Amino acid sequence: MHGKSENRDDYQHVPRPLAAMARDLPDGHHIPPHRHRRAQLIYGTSGAITVVTDRGTWVVPATRGVWVPAGVVHAMTCTGPVRMRTLYIEPGAAPGLPDTPTVVAVPPLLRELVDAATRIPLDYRVDGRDGRLVDLLLLELAPQPVPALHLPVPTDPALESLCTAVRAAPGTRWTTTTAAAHAHLSPRSLQRRFPAATGMTLTHWVQQARLVHAVTLLAADTPVTTVATALGYATPSAFTAMFHRALGVPPSSWFAEAPESVPRRST
Repeated sequence: MHGKSENRDDYQHVPRPLAAMARDLPDGHHIPPHRHRRAQLIYGTSGAITVVTDRGTWVVPATRGVWVPAGVVHAMTCTGPVRMRTLYIEPGAAPGLPDTPTVVAVPPLLRELVDAATRIPLDYRVDGRDGRLVDLLLLELAPQPVPALHLPVPTDPALESLCTAVRAAPGTRWTTTTAAAHAHLSPRSLQRRFPAATGMTLTHWVQQARLVHAVTLLAADTPVTTVATALGYATPSAFTAMFHRALGVPPSSWFAEAPESVPRRST
């Protein structure tokens, strides 16, 4: 788009600290696991994006982005049509950003700067307007972590199999007993090993899995009533209450809420 390449490899070795690419991707578009020599901000102005690394899964609506440090293997899937605007940043050009994948807020100014950066040439003049635009963008690209739909992935094969089963059937009532039976563990062993492997209790992880599934359905304009039923809730109000407790906003506001106004929730 904008007369520029849509091949990510063309953005890794340009003689500038930042290169920005715009791509419009269809619903369901999947980018298999890969890595870059540059760090990346993955951001879409529509729909939702799911980013998967060996450290977990992150789901973000259009008001948020995912920061992926250089060299981290990641895959991406679109829910709904996604107008992706991505930055490739030379290691060291934004030293204040974290060295682990992080969900970050994309306030209005940063959003406009990212969009403007996709329209400038890869070999922009460093001492001209475009160079100043990039300098301001890098200043605005400060760490602003926001509440995230994050699913850590355990490396233990038995727990990984359990988590895969939960993701496949998030509406199932996953008690400690049923989950332990699926993992071929005793309930006591599961209660000890699961938090050690994921940093979450089983109950919290199952709720996060339901939220991830809910957001992907909502991004596809699925009615809240249908989402609630798919996740095993007796009423839409019960689902909405859970969503609001976990993320600070009701489902109807998740895609429209300004990220800086979403309260943090301790877990």
